[in-house]
Amino acid sequence: MQLQESGEMYLETILVLSKTMSAVRSVDVGEHMGFSKPSVSRAIGLLKQGGLVEVDANGHLTLTDEGRRVAERTYERHRLLKECFIWLGVDPETADSDACKIEHHISDATVEAIRRHMDAVKP
Repeated sequence: MQLQESGEMYLETILVLSKTMSAVRSVDVGEHMGFSKPSVSRAIGLLKQGGLVEVDANGHLTLTDEGRRVAERTYERHRLLKECFIWLGVDPETADSDACKIEHHISDATVEAIRRHMDAVKP
């Protein structure tokens, strides 16, 4: 399934919420992202059709293995970029916002170069 930025954002949100919640529902995703119930419902339906999310009888969302792989990749990029921006002196809120925008468009090669650089310069 070819994912767009919004699909990656939904998967990342489910991953992040699952770290602090025992069960993640569409309503939780919508509240976290600030999206309407119909928008979230449509997106979750598409992710389910794409084999990236499973929804049980209680409406609890679970990432499939492939969905988790995409979510963790996106989340790791976000975390690395945010850390880099903060290290450069950007305030944490702006760093978080900018990382969110960039994480979906940056190449694997550039991410690896940033990772190597951060590993070399961090104490």
